[in-house]
Amino acid sequence: MPVVVVGLEHRQAPLDLLERVTVAEPDLGKILGTLRDRTNLEESVLLSTCLRTEVYAVVDRFHDAVHEVQELLAHLAGVAADELEPRLSVRFDDDVPAHLFAVASGLESAVPGESEILGQVRRAAERAGEEKVSGPVLAELFQHAVRTGRRVRTETGIARGTTSFSHAAVEVAEDSRPGGLAGARVVVVGAGEMGTGVAQALVGLSPDRRPGELVVANRTAGRADALRQALETAGAGSGSPVPLQTVPFAKAAEAIAAADVVVAAVAAGNRILGPAELAPAGDRSEHPLLVVDLGMPRSVDPAAGSLPGVTLVDIDRLDAAVARAMDERRAEADRARGIVGEEVARYHEAARARGAAPVIAALRARLEEVRRSELDRQRSKFGELPAEGWEGVDAVTRAVLAKVVHDPTVLLKETAGTPRGERLVEALRILFDL
Repeated sequence: MPVVVVGLEHRQAPLDLLERVTVAEPDLGKILGTLRDRTNLEESVLLSTCLRTEVYAVVDRFHDAVHEVQELLAHLAGVAADELEPRLSVRFDDDVPAHLFAVASGLESAVPGESEILGQVRRAAERAGEEKVSGPVLAELFQHAVRTGRRVRTETGIARGTTSFSHAAVEVAEDSRPGGLAGARVVVVGAGEMGTGVAQALVGLSPDRRPGELVVANRTAGRADALRQALETAGAGSGSPVPLQTVPFAKAAEAIAAADVVVAAVAAGNRILGPAELAPAGDRSEHPLLVVDLGMPRSVDPAAGSLPGVTLVDIDRLDAAVARAMDERRAEADRARGIVGEEVARYHEAARARGAAPVIAALRARLEEVRRSELDRQRSKFGELPAEGWEGVDAVTRAVLAKVVHDPTVLLKETAGTPRGERLVEALRILFDL
């Protein structure tokens, strides 16, 4: 059965559309259940990140399966399926592993080499397995993709420097605020993966660029406190650590009132910050506020950006940081693509071997059964033959059998997974009743 990937990604779809099809963690089970119920999808994995939502699937009828995924994505986006179609990317067969391995390696990200995507690929496969939606084909595909991503990070420098939206957000904040972040009061809303990355990037700035104060607001106090302790430990030997404070989300507005910069780093699925929280008086002209929204869907009400004294930056405006990252890591990206190419070839070779293995094993077993049966039948005719003679006969017949099956075995392995290979496998099954 063919493998396909159907989805929307940042290079082909606008931000507002990507925002609507992004599947938040609490909704994953429901959407995966919907995929499981689709007639033409034998296995599925849903990969939904801030700038891509893709369905990987082992399918029965190709066109019908693509249509089913397209309808699901259109439903999430709240548009007609034919309206979504021009924005869709559809890949199949050999293009699927090439695409997924590049995604896991950070080569398809808006920020090349970003660090979050590898974990997102791994978790997508794990969640599909937990929901009984995936199977052996996609499990192996995603496992190989994760191995490829790890190898790229180990053997290249693509992950150095700006490696995520978290790091890019800090760079953009520095560029967007006169005087950068030096001495600024910064509030990070969210202590999850993105919030942790932003906080680490802020603390890791050189002393002349660091904020004067960092406040982390989070719904779960324990996670915020754990992050604070980790950051304090990491910054203890830095010479001039950033003063850190954690507050519950309910008190975020108080911290924001005194802030110079706010980074919303949560995947809330709805707007959690708006004009009332960012500028209660409707005007921040006397105390300008820079707001960076990393949420997808966006967690800051776009209306806040029109308030006097409020500058709103979302992930659609990270182009400058991305361009710098591309220039810095172009050679490393080329090396990473070379590794991806090697791993794709290795995956296909392994897949061909796996596809041919059962019929090859069955063929060898059937011929070995015939060989032994015939030797046993002939023993009574050559009773005078000593044991050493029978050992020689056994060795010769085994050698002949190995030579007979060698060329068919090689051909089956080379053509496995191709139309010709499928015809050869079917012919062997019929000829030898395998």
